[in-house]
Amino acid sequence: MSTTVDKIKDIEAEMAKTQKNKATSFHLGMLKSKLAKLRQELLTPQGSGGSGGGSGFDVARTGVASVGFIGFPSVGKSTLMSRLTGQHSEAAAYEFTTLTTVPGQVVYNGAKLQMLDLPGIIQGAKDGKGRGRQVIAVAKTCHLIFIVLDVNKPMTDKRVIENELEGFGIRINKEPPNITFQKKDKGGISITSTQQLTHIDHDEIKAVMKEYKISSANISIRCDPTVDDLIDVLEAKHRSYIPVIYALNKIDAISIEELDLLYRIPNACPISSEHGWNVDELLEQMWDKLELKRIYTKPKGKLPDYSAPVVLRKNARTVEDFCNQIHKSIVEQFKIAIVWGRSVKHQPQRVGLSHELEDEDILTIVKR
Repeated sequence: MSTTVDKIKDIEAEMAKTQKNKATSFHLGMLKSKLAKLRQELLTPQGSGGSGGGSGFDVARTGVASVGFIGFPSVGKSTLMSRLTGQHSEAAAYEFTTLTTVPGQVVYNGAKLQMLDLPGIIQGAKDGKGRGRQVIAVAKTCHLIFIVLDVNKPMTDKRVIENELEGFGIRINKEPPNITFQKKDKGGISITSTQQLTHIDHDEIKAVMKEYKISSANISIRCDPTVDDLIDVLEAKHRSYIPVIYALNKIDAISIEELDLLYRIPNACPISSEHGWNVDELLEQMWDKLELKRIYTKPKGKLPDYSAPVVLRKNARTVEDFCNQIHKSIVEQFKIAIVWGRSVKHQPQRVGLSHELEDEDILTIVKR
């Protein structure tokens, strides 16, 4: 009896020998959809209800955001982790026995950030090997991933890791495709697009819909997507869009000329975790990618408290989000907020709950 992995291999082989043209686009669309569904099957343990978690893998969440570390053994991942957090990641954590994710914490710009060492995620985990799927479940909840690479062979390792992450449904440094999709009771598949589609045609779209057993839907496309982008929209609950920084380690072993080339790799930060070189820049890039906002509080009649900012995540921007982060009851008693900073035209300015805050704004809440 053929296993899911066998079925995946068969489909990949068939796709490799099928030429892409008008006549085969429907067939290829169906194959790609089948492949996506089989991969998802592998990552969802039987009878788990699709959570993908696992015993002993849930890490208690601390801080405002979590950063996952991924890399092959001996690239210096643990050294970097201990340099950043002071948390020494024992080599034993690499064995899938007791502990799999090693948490540590960094306080940067007043924000507490959780660091998670994610071993065993690499090579074949997306095909259900090892206990990779439990580690993936943790990786998918990270707000940022550091992929740690050895500068002596960065590109080959980079490709292997990216392939694995893509296979898990993690989309690296991408935004979700601008496609809206609404199922209907009848009327067939209706497709509207605001620009010319160069990577996908209506036949492929219909093939994907057929494989997902969707016979009537309105699809509105505001980008130039591939078949994979369309499948990502249908599999949205299994997809995570996560920013990635490539930490190119061991720069102490290369020349200045070689270092110059590394700086041309997008989203990369050359470092030496052994010597601590350029680790500040890595932390700066981390802060930029996380898009966190520090909001300082100013009690009435006192100076602002700069020592402990309230840190808001990328998708939490408003005064209401700020109130909820402190205590749910504040919104009920809220009268007005007084704000100083970049988000307001006048200093200070009175605003309501829906006002969007900017990094380093100062805020006083006036209760009813």
